Amino acid sequence: MINAYRVRGHQAASIDPLDLLEREHVPDLEPRFHELSEADYDTVFQLGSLFFGKEEAPLKEILADLKKTYCTTVGAEYMHIVDTQEKRWIQSRLEPVRAHPEVDLESKMMVLERLTAAEGLEKYLGSRYAGAKRFGLEGGESLIVSLNTLVRRAGKQGAKEIVIGMAHRGRLNTLVNIFGKNPAELFGEFEGKKLVESSGDVKYHQGFSSNIMTDGGEVHIAMAFNPSHLEIVAPVVEGSVRARQDRRNDEVGTTVVPVNIHGDAAFAGQGVVMETLQMSQTRAYKTGGTIHIVINNQVGFTTSKKEDARSTEYCTDVAKMVQAPIFHVNGDDAEAVRFVTQLAVDYRNEFKKDVVIDLVCYRRRGHNEADEPSGTQPLMYSKIKNHKTTRTLYAEQLIAENVITEEQSKEMEKEYRQQLENGEHVARSLVKQPNTELFVDWRPYLGHEWSFDCDTRVDMKLLQELANKTCEVPEGFAIQRQVQKIYEDRKKMAAGAMEANWGFAETLAYATILAEGHRVRLTGQDVGRGTFSHRHAVLHNQKDASTYVPLQKLAEGQPVFDIYDSLLSEEAVLGFEYGYATTTPNALVIWEAQFGDFANGAQVVIDQFITSGEQKWQRLCGLTMLLPHGFEGQGPEHSSARLERFLQLCAEHNIQVCVPTTPAQIFHLLRRQVVRPLRKPLVVMSPKSLLRHKQAISTLEELADGTFQPVIPEVDVQDPKKVKRLVMCSGKVYFDLYNRRAELAKDDVAIVRIEQLYPFPEEILLNTISQYENLESVVWCQEEPMNQGAWYCSQHHMRNVLHKHNPKLYLDGVGRPHAAAPAVGYISVHLEQQEQLVNEAING
Repeated sequence: MINAYRVRGHQAASIDPLDLLEREHVPDLEPRFHELSEADYDTVFQLGSLFFGKEEAPLKEILADLKKTYCTTVGAEYMHIVDTQEKRWIQSRLEPVRAHPEVDLESKMMVLERLTAAEGLEKYLGSRYAGAKRFGLEGGESLIVSLNTLVRRAGKQGAKEIVIGMAHRGRLNTLVNIFGKNPAELFGEFEGKKLVESSGDVKYHQGFSSNIMTDGGEVHIAMAFNPSHLEIVAPVVEGSVRARQDRRNDEVGTTVVPVNIHGDAAFAGQGVVMETLQMSQTRAYKTGGTIHIVINNQVGFTTSKKEDARSTEYCTDVAKMVQAPIFHVNGDDAEAVRFVTQLAVDYRNEFKKDVVIDLVCYRRRGHNEADEPSGTQPLMYSKIKNHKTTRTLYAEQLIAENVITEEQSKEMEKEYRQQLENGEHVARSLVKQPNTELFVDWRPYLGHEWSFDCDTRVDMKLLQELANKTCEVPEGFAIQRQVQKIYEDRKKMAAGAMEANWGFAETLAYATILAEGHRVRLTGQDVGRGTFSHRHAVLHNQKDASTYVPLQKLAEGQPVFDIYDSLLSEEAVLGFEYGYATTTPNALVIWEAQFGDFANGAQVVIDQFITSGEQKWQRLCGLTMLLPHGFEGQGPEHSSARLERFLQLCAEHNIQVCVPTTPAQIFHLLRRQVVRPLRKPLVVMSPKSLLRHKQAISTLEELADGTFQPVIPEVDVQDPKKVKRLVMCSGKVYFDLYNRRAELAKDDVAIVRIEQLYPFPEEILLNTISQYENLESVVWCQEEPMNQGAWYCSQHHMRNVLHKHNPKLYLDGVGRPHAAAPAVGYISVHLEQQEQLVNEAING
């Protein structure tokens, strides 16, 4: 019977403040199910360690205690956890105090004071900005009690930073009452004042940070910026937290705590929640456990029927997949909210795993303040209309307990409102002059204008030293045969006896970046080996499956080189790496897609963060995305990284889009990303067949003394005056064009490669083609269908250049026919199309 209450007691708990939750009958909780009856009520049972608290008790008392522990305003769901130690730990915290510990006077006053603040802000905004959208916390005010408890508890346990991600509901309240944002600033935003020179964003997307003093010292708390895509901020928070932990050399996760606040409908409905939970204990992405708080309004916009919102009893059931304990709590019992928050913080601190607080509350108004909710939820809103606020209920409780008087209660409300009127900070224990050691210094990376110039040269001696180091393997380490050949070739390349290929140049880029004192982090589904077997940065011993990473063994005390094969996720992983990069300006952070097309699965991250984060929130980010791209006859899903989508998102120098075709180009491009202080995301359309192409090679001198060339000029045509036709292109089609021209022995066609498509190098291209005075025709050639690729988004740049060179010249475009899919699935058709576009480009 005790076990039944532990397993299913939550299903009989009164966790819904509105008492509308339909619960099925749970027979396991009845004594007769366990062959007991009222006749046994006075029988004394020996409990021992069966039920924490007493050694023995009569059945009637045991039942009452079980109900109080598991079936009142706290519904603890934890018996799905496999680990016995964890279950016993939770029982030892819940059962002795029957889930309702005694609360001292000081804590009671803290709870009332925070509820007063939460309700006071909403009332003030409601009267001053009636009808304005604010996604108010009304109905869920005890969130502020929970967060206040969480910050102080975590600080006491040694946390130095807390990063919080949340969607809209309650965000403004959290910013003002927990983070200490000045109410006057918030009022300015409501009144539409322009605060920064950028596009800006709505109030309930804004981030913030401040420092709070706790019993354990100063804690830096940060609210992540987020778009309307609800849960997408969750992995971004995890990435930011991992970066902060790495900076503190905290491998366990004690010093930085991630907190993700969710809506109930989003937690159950958004796939990125599952992806983020699945990452929680993996080597590449673990952060020592996340505290999840679900603001459970019991309605998603207008979807309130459970059978429409999800397929399980609770919105939190998805968290069971990582065996996270879930504490359902009635939002109107503020003391219980405080207790489960303490329990959640302690669990995370003890076991370094995720934990969920399901804060069951309600939404006093509609989805936003302009909505009329009774149109779709008549019964719920007739109940809400007559339901006392959480603050009122708690104040009445304290008055009944003779803790305060009614006059004192009213005075607290008045005092808070006065502070708002005066524009004073209303958060508790706010540090006005924070300890700046807790911050990242972004000053070296601010205020840099775009420039194509960047010195990425490396001393030849150092280059060769590092090249040899990257080829060293421990004695007796058995390498697989093909990998052995790759490493032997690299030794020849290091000696200058063989020209450098892609894998060698890329590895050397990382080695030189590490040698210059920068951390490197590389993740993606196949990054250790490389999807196309070119990298082999992680070696696998054929005898015992142990691994060895040469890039981690370059020198004593070198910066960290992290390389992890990721879980099979794009959206959460790219969100995580974005969060990591926005918190680590002095590192090279790379995400590589298995195939470039797979970035489709992370489109929200690309649209809402990577390409627009700087404009919306002034968030700088130096993240690099390697997206294998190129038409190899592998069908629609393995050809295109959707270059056209990235180019369409380009404006205001927000990102860089490059299509490198030589090993020297990728070497200097990766180095440029760290060497210069400008921090902009870099999108690289990286190759597949060029990784091993006999013509896609570079010399050691080009690596040591070269630079990244946004435009690579013609390499073979001797007499520019003879050139009548100019072909411009990007990517691997260059080699097909080059070889076809050679076959046809055409010396009047020049081929120019545009290796950076954005920011577009107009001046450099103009200088490159200025020598061709006798041009008659100019063509842009691409492998992609003409409604895709670079054609539509880049042709105006090329036309600008041509107009300056010779206004009479017309730019033509050549590529595959317009198509709905990126590529054909038949190799014969693919080859036919390739033949046709190459011939048309060269011959006209």
